[in-house]
Amino acid sequence: MSLESVITSYVSSKLDQLAGRIADCLGRLNYDQVWARGTDNENAVGNLVLHLCGNVRQWIVAGIGGAPDVRQRDAEFAARGGLEPAELAGRVSSIVREANGIIGDVPAARMMELVTIQGYTLTVAEAMLRVLEHFSHHTGQIIFATKLATGADLGYYAHLKGPAHGETTP
Repeated sequence: MSLESVITSYVSSKLDQLAGRIADCLGRLNYDQVWARGTDNENAVGNLVLHLCGNVRQWIVAGIGGAPDVRQRDAEFAARGGLEPAELAGRVSSIVREANGIIGDVPAARMMELVTIQGYTLTVAEAMLRVLEHFSHHTGQIIFATKLATGADLGYYAHLKGPAHGETTP
């Protein structure tokens, strides 16, 4: 396995995992919880989902894949509702599926190619990693907001509650 294939496989699988966690969170929240804000300086879960969809589309689909960049970033944060949790889950799933198709088709020769996205000039590999970092960051915020709204243990790390891999905790 090449370094390029390790990177593309990891980015793709993590985006899938994180999109699944976002969909799970959206499935636990009602419409009002998805669009709740404590203050105007906070983002609702719905805004974060729209923001992630816009970011992935801009950076992967347009920036790496060559599609037109039609992002309206300010609208992602200005939204105050209008989309049901299931619609948001569908959007994030769809954009991650589209992005992963592009990521999986990136040949090794393109990994060090320079691209300019959102005013940043970086390699294709760096763009993929930046998207993953950004996606992970906001997924954590969505998970935290879901825990606050529901009081639930979401169970993502339930496998760590017992002895891991035969090891015991000192």
